[in-house]
Amino acid sequence: MTEISTPYDVLIVGAGHGGAQAAIGLRQRKFSGSIALLGDEPELPYERPPLSKEYLAGDKPFERILIRPAAFWTERDVTLLPGRTVVSVDAAAHSVTTADGAMIGYNTLIWATGGSPRRLTCAGHDLRRVHGVRTRADVDRIIAELPHVTRAIVVGGGYIGLEAAAVLTKLGKHVTVLEAAPRVLARVAGEPLSHFYEAEHRAHGVDLRTNVAVDSIMGQDGAACGVRLADGTVLRGELVIVGIGIIPAVAPLLAAGAAGGNGVEVDALCRTSLPDIFAIGDCAAHANGFADGATIRLESVQNANDQATTVAKLLTGEEVPYDAVPWFWSNQYDLKLQTVGLSTGYDALVVRGDMTARSFSVIYLKHGHVIALDCVNATRDYVQGRALVLARAVVDPALLSDAGVPLKEMVGAS
Repeated sequence: MTEISTPYDVLIVGAGHGGAQAAIGLRQRKFSGSIALLGDEPELPYERPPLSKEYLAGDKPFERILIRPAAFWTERDVTLLPGRTVVSVDAAAHSVTTADGAMIGYNTLIWATGGSPRRLTCAGHDLRRVHGVRTRADVDRIIAELPHVTRAIVVGGGYIGLEAAAVLTKLGKHVTVLEAAPRVLARVAGEPLSHFYEAEHRAHGVDLRTNVAVDSIMGQDGAACGVRLADGTVLRGELVIVGIGIIPAVAPLLAAGAAGGNGVEVDALCRTSLPDIFAIGDCAAHANGFADGATIRLESVQNANDQATTVAKLLTGEEVPYDAVPWFWSNQYDLKLQTVGLSTGYDALVVRGDMTARSFSVIYLKHGHVIALDCVNATRDYVQGRALVLARAVVDPALLSDAGVPLKEMVGAS
């Protein structure tokens, strides 16, 4: 491959939501310099959330989850560099080196690499038919195997695992979900929401088990054929999906001297400790005001897009620190979960609405302040609750629980 030596004004490494939005934002703000968008997959930039939902289910073809069509990038003079992986960064020389030996120069580097699925470390973790859910290729491999699958085992009761379980159940597979914690969604939600989703999955026929540890993946002819639990229980299955989080893809930046560990550290303008290098999205560890200033990584489209906008504004002369309210969503069966704010560290919660009617909200409080809402089939609460989170409103819990009183009427009640 011919070495690329001419530096781009902006080189974006990572062609997911954050990277694509950075390029889009720069052009929207009339940035006229050269932009290159480098990604390690061969595809055009595409949306990742549908992978474990509509794309796996076959409800959306790949073309419908593209962030923009091919012509868009050409028309806006964004150079796409697909199928390339950056293995090292030379901050002093303002260049990166890819796995095939090419050196690419930059004036400004935006690191938007996200992360790779965390893998099991037990025996059998590398067998065929053991899959993560992070890329189109991951899901295409799962789809190709589905005609030969009767029983599927999902390791991990977070959103990715539960979404995949819901889709596989819809496709007629017998699904077992294994979660090491005492309840699903333990890291991100309160007990009422966890128990609600556990009941929903079981009602749909999922064999959902908590407090279980995987001892090994069992294999036959090089492919997974089941899972052995730590207590000796053997579960048979022709497909294993592992959804136990991601490892941020920041090794080249850390090796180049960037501050970080679990992600690369950035300031309020998404600048790393290295000159002219920014980081955004899942891989960026930042002090977040909605987490009481704690340094966290947020794995969400919202975070990736909003941090990309912060950088695009800065590079076009507008300094606006990142301070966006976090939001997330998850679709499982006919349930639409919408979350606003961060519930981490909550010390009280209120259930609003009727859980048996499958339309309700869980409102999280800390020292009396509203810090987050989980809204299940309750879009009005989600939309109106955002203002309560932004205001860190203090509202009587009895009033919050009264579904007959709109949340918008409580914004000024503190």
